[in-house]
Amino acid sequence: MAHLLMVESWVGSMGRLLPRAIREGGHEFTFLTRDLHHYLHSAPEGVAHPLLGARNVITADTNDTDGLLPEVERLHEVLRFDGVLTSCDYYLPTVARIAWHLGLPGSPPDGVENACRKDATRRVLADAGVPGPRFAVHEEWAGIARAAREIGYPLVVKPVDLCAGMYVRRVDDEEQLAATARALGDFPVNARGQRREPSVLLEELLDGPEVSVETVSHAGAIHVVGVTDKSVGGAPAFIETGHMFPAALSAADTEAAEQTALAALKALGLVDGVVAHTEIKLTSAGPRLVEVNPRPAGNRITELVRHVTGVDLAAAFVEVSLGREPDLRRGDTGLRSAAIGFLVPQTSGTLESLNVGELPDAPGVLEVQLAEPGHQVKAAGSNNEYLGHVMAGDAEGAGARDRVEALIGELRSGLVIR
Repeated sequence: MAHLLMVESWVGSMGRLLPRAIREGGHEFTFLTRDLHHYLHSAPEGVAHPLLGARNVITADTNDTDGLLPEVERLHEVLRFDGVLTSCDYYLPTVARIAWHLGLPGSPPDGVENACRKDATRRVLADAGVPGPRFAVHEEWAGIARAAREIGYPLVVKPVDLCAGMYVRRVDDEEQLAATARALGDFPVNARGQRREPSVLLEELLDGPEVSVETVSHAGAIHVVGVTDKSVGGAPAFIETGHMFPAALSAADTEAAEQTALAALKALGLVDGVVAHTEIKLTSAGPRLVEVNPRPAGNRITELVRHVTGVDLAAAFVEVSLGREPDLRRGDTGLRSAAIGFLVPQTSGTLESLNVGELPDAPGVLEVQLAEPGHQVKAAGSNNEYLGHVMAGDAEGAGARDRVEALIGELRSGLVIR
């Protein structure tokens, strides 16, 4: 039995999958958080959040990494950790520094930090020759406006240090650019109380479909588990509306996506102790790197992978965080594809009704999770405002996406928001 230190977590899907994987692997964990109520509020009434199944729950200022290191060192002397991990993007650099400080398995802190900062990722990969969009980074309006004219409209504006598509916008002219820059400036602190970098990342708008490459890095080798395709909507925002695994791609496009992801991970030095989710656009000019996430995919993509291949990426994350070789053997699950679709609200208000009907028992349905009537709805501007999801599989081929899209369409027809 190993003992892991978990520093914060997402409260959603991976916040539940990771404690389960630790437990099913025969291990235990200590949970370190600055605000336990953040997790208590996220669990359904009367149900304890799986994170509270930790051997120890310890409160500390996880936003102060320099102050946290000696505190964690003292805890390590008593509790003896075998590995350290988190599922939350905002604490990945902290975890990397803790692992490095304690001599535990993990990737170099600078590689994780560069992957978590979109502007740093762009610079590192550009220097390494990994193809990406034309880009510029500026803090002041004069530089932002000038760079936008040089790149050319339309373009994409991004914060350098947020996730889930927050404040990522397509802009078609300088007026839209100014509005987007103001909105970013009005959000100086993220949801975890961390002060944001004021820099704005501007990127060339890329054409073509988007995919993600799911990988596991251990002992200097990067293993490709597969490629997921992604549906994106909500313009001018970029909201993920669904995913299918495996992606319905030609062999050439699959190879191109995989090789681009491998090149990016190697350039960043993420070759050990990482389960990564690397997003790529398959443009008319070839693959272009969108971003590298040095943690398992969110939005239940890990479950799509598990349903099709039998490979449990949450369990693999636990094992590589302990410096152990993960089990990536594939099995016959009876499914050839699995897909998830998200119910994305287009208006704000109160959810009055949602016609679920016989959906949970419909053929091929694997999961249904939907908001209850009375839920306060916010028109989606990122991946944080979903009203739920439907997951389905196909035993014959790549039909899972069509099945899910049809089911989401039926749900939307009965959706009433007042």
